[in-house]
Amino acid sequence: MTAPTLQSLVAVILRAGMPLVTLYSRPDCRLCDEARRELAAAAPTATIEVVDVDSDPELSERFGLEIPVATVRGRELFRHRFDPACLALIRNN
Repeated sequence: MTAPTLQSLVAVILRAGMPLVTLYSRPDCRLCDEARRELAAAAPTATIEVVDVDSDPELSERFGLEIPVATVRGRELFRHRFDPACLALIRNN
């Protein structure tokens, strides 16, 4: 089975509508900035909510240095680096 292309994943998501994507991040995080840009480019209709994990002690402890982390409805899409294949998970949410 071949992996779906980024274009085919995006087309499916655009037809189905895109839910809110929460991106757990922190200021001055190069990987976080990169993940946000790549996610926005791959899914331009997505609403991306960026949450600063340092603004909440519970989030800071939960994620520590394990950022960025993107979720949809609490389900993790990716951690550290954006993976276009994660967009397929959105269809099932």
